[in-house]
Amino acid sequence: MINKRDFYINGEWVAPIDGTDFPVLNPATEEAYAVISLGGSADVEAAIKAARETFPSWSMTTPQERAEYLKALLAVYEARSEEMAHSISTEMGAPIDMSIADQASAGRSHLKAFLRALDNFEWSRPVRPGTEGQDLVHEAAGVAALITPWNWPMNQVVLKVGAALAAGCTMVLKPSEIAPMSSVLFAEMVHEAGLPAGVFNMVNGDGTGVGTILSSHPDIDVVSFTGSTRAGILISKAAADTVKTVSLELGGKSPNLVFDDTDIEAAVARGATFCFANTGQSCNAATRMLVERSAYDKAVEVAAATANATKVDMPSKSGDHIGPLVSETQFDKVQQLIQAGIDEGARLVAGGVGRPEGLNRGWFVKPTVFADATPNMTIMREEIFGPVLAIMPFDSEDEAIELANDTPYGLAAYIQTGSNERARRVAAKLRAGMIQVNGSGRASGSPFGGYKQSGVGREGGVWGIEEFLEIKSISGIVGD
Repeated sequence: MINKRDFYINGEWVAPIDGTDFPVLNPATEEAYAVISLGGSADVEAAIKAARETFPSWSMTTPQERAEYLKALLAVYEARSEEMAHSISTEMGAPIDMSIADQASAGRSHLKAFLRALDNFEWSRPVRPGTEGQDLVHEAAGVAALITPWNWPMNQVVLKVGAALAAGCTMVLKPSEIAPMSSVLFAEMVHEAGLPAGVFNMVNGDGTGVGTILSSHPDIDVVSFTGSTRAGILISKAAADTVKTVSLELGGKSPNLVFDDTDIEAAVARGATFCFANTGQSCNAATRMLVERSAYDKAVEVAAATANATKVDMPSKSGDHIGPLVSETQFDKVQQLIQAGIDEGARLVAGGVGRPEGLNRGWFVKPTVFADATPNMTIMREEIFGPVLAIMPFDSEDEAIELANDTPYGLAAYIQTGSNERARRVAAKLRAGMIQVNGSGRASGSPFGGYKQSGVGREGGVWGIEEFLEIKSISGIVGD
């Protein structure tokens, strides 16, 4: 049993003051392989105190000095990247090849993007040309609380920590208690990189305990949270009494619009594979496939074949397969929602309830496809966070746009078409923060975030740094 009960506070690993033991389970075996502590009020207070006392000096460092620390952290991260990949794979079930190529590498990519952003960031400028002595200055916002999820642990930790460091904020990180081991390793990397004591602090805990204390604490100036919309609402309410900045990256129910002027087989297979990736545990997963009616039957056939060809296996094995869901709670939720799709009349064409054949232990699920879904079905409304795809037809471009926007979420949307003119026209009308056309990727450092109940603010690159800054206007200083 791995013992990682200590917290990282003020540059040291310290024993909990009022922590309680919490087992970390391997989702592929359902067995505990490590133990952490869930922190209490005294632990959080110690971390906030360290961050608060360090903020005046850290916030006065130059962007160049902060860039050097980020470079040192990047060097350590790169040296221990494979170790990080194994940690993520064990704690949340990402297959090891995917964990190396995507999960762990995301942290490295974001650190590089923040370094590029720092090189070009304009920290001080006139209000407008010709206004000498009227300046706008960007300054660190203060002490930041960073609350991160389990599904892409290093992607989210580095998006927040890297941006806060670049901005000149000090911070307290609370990673997910379900998948905390990668963050423990990250804290070791921060220490190895030589960041000043008190700049970065980490306290493990749950949302109702550590998360609530951080969100409502008067000495926290910024809260950056990634997780469910329900939890984001609670965090916003907890933060309201102390009027702090709150940045939220929340849920999604992203549409994938497939028009008949595209390569249907390639577009649908690509879309279904993307939906199943990371066992469906991605907030931007394309889980609603809307297909032009003339191509609908073919799309259903291809999606079902893609699901049936998707292998499910142990995350420790090398290969192109998906692993388990992260927890029993998540497994039970996904099973219930698959059953809801069946009960509400959607046509099950692949997968279904229960574990895949040959896997009777671990939180493994079948890649599942429903056809003939309707807008009001639960599987079309709720974020499932599992490898479940729902497909329905449309008859016109306007109907496709209306269906795509018929959701409380607005994180991402995907368009498959052979017409650039149509792609531009449809993209302009979709109420989502990120639009990807014909399987295109997103450039490193692009803003990540969405509309409506998918969140507030953006992460990544210069936009991520801005979430941790205040703008100050200074007038009356003219000349040298």
